[in-house]
Order: sequence, then C-alpha cells, then structure tokens
Amino acid sequence: MLKWLEPADPFPPVQRALKNPNGLLAAGADLSVERLLDAYRHGVFPWYSAGQPPLWWSPDPRMVLFCDELKVSRSLAKSLRNKGYELRIDSAFGDVLEGCAHRPEGTWLGADMKQAYLRLHRAGYAHSFETWRDGELVGGLYGVALGRMFYGESMFSRATDASKVALVWLVEELKRKNYPLVDCQVHTPLLESLGAREIPRAEFLRALAGLVNYAQPPMKWNTTTQRTA
Repeated sequence: MLKWLEPADPFPPVQRALKNPNGLLAAGADLSVERLLDAYRHGVFPWYSAGQPPLWWSPDPRMVLFCDELKVSRSLAKSLRNKGYELRIDSAFGDVLEGCAHRPEGTWLGADMKQAYLRLHRAGYAHSFETWRDGELVGGLYGVALGRMFYGESMFSRATDASKVALVWLVEELKRKNYPLVDCQVHTPLLESLGAREIPRAEFLRALAGLVNYAQPPMKWNTTTQRTA
C-alpha cells in the first residue's frame, strides 16, 4: 500500500517502493527545502503532474552517469569547438526552469515545483548550467548538489547539442570538485548515448551514503563564464 505522508512524517524505507509503477514510494507532504534535501539524501525525488499530490520516487534500477564514463561523440565534440557557445552557471536559474518546463508533450514542472526549486536555488543547493550564444540562452540543465553528489533534474535545448554541451561542462566542473557521480534518475536514450547506465538501487544507495555529507554546507560554484574555443 502506498504511504501517505503528513508534513512531519519521515520517508518510509525505499525498499518499500512499488515495482509498478517503478519506484513509487509515497505521496503527500510538502516541497519545503528541508523535505527536498531529506528526500535527496535518501535517494528519493519528487515527480508528479498537475492535479496530483506530491509523489515521491526511488526507482530500481537507477540511471546514473559516472563522471569518468562520459561519452563525447565526434559531432558533440564539434559543437563544443565550433558553435560559439558559452557556459554560465547560475546566471539565469529561473529561465532554465522555464526552458525545462516548456515541452510539447507536457511537463511535470508545474508552478509549485518551480517555486520549490527556486527556494532550493536561493538556499544554495540547486544550480543551473547554461549554454548561451550571442547573448541568448539556448539550452541548459539544472540539478541539486548535496555533499559530493549531483542530482540531475532536467535539461532543455533550443540549438544543436546545447543541452549536451551544458552536461559536458557540468561533468568537467564536477570532476574538478571531486564529484564522481550524477544521478540521472530514469533511463532515456539521450542519457545512455552520453554514457549513463542503470545500476541496482542498492548499489546507488551505497554510493550515496558515502557521498552525501549531512554537515557539509552548500557547494560554492565558480560562475565565471567559460567560452568555447
């Protein structure tokens, strides 16, 4: 039976997550900064549509990208070299949220979710990696950094490879800061093409336990613009 969470209730053990749909753990509670950080520390994330209560997930298997396993194709390498893209970090977090929310197939990023991640951003935990060209935001991604874990949430693109370029820059930044892993949550062909793969949830949780430091303050990111060659 699906667990209903009152505001003060802890998450149930993730092993209780339903297998169908894959990884649905609980419903209810709120989207406060404290609740979201607690969720990420336990390998849980929110994902739901308009008209639904908050739904909390911990799928098995889990899609992850080990930073040392990133695959950069020849065409992506060409985009990194020749498209005139720039990287900016956290310069337009709200605009990245809007870019991720506007999809022809619909979105799970409703107004309440966007406000929740804006609060996480203001608290220093949520970050955007943005691809710009000629002064225009053309792609990017956002996610949550906690301890030495980065939880990827969503990405968007309005120009060739713009979201992939942001991901490459994210991984380069994570490697510099000794972050070994990006949580990608669930499988997509795009993520697989970039080197992400599925691992058992138990393996993910073991890695998570060694990377999330409850006492560590939010990571400080270098927001200096980086221009492609």
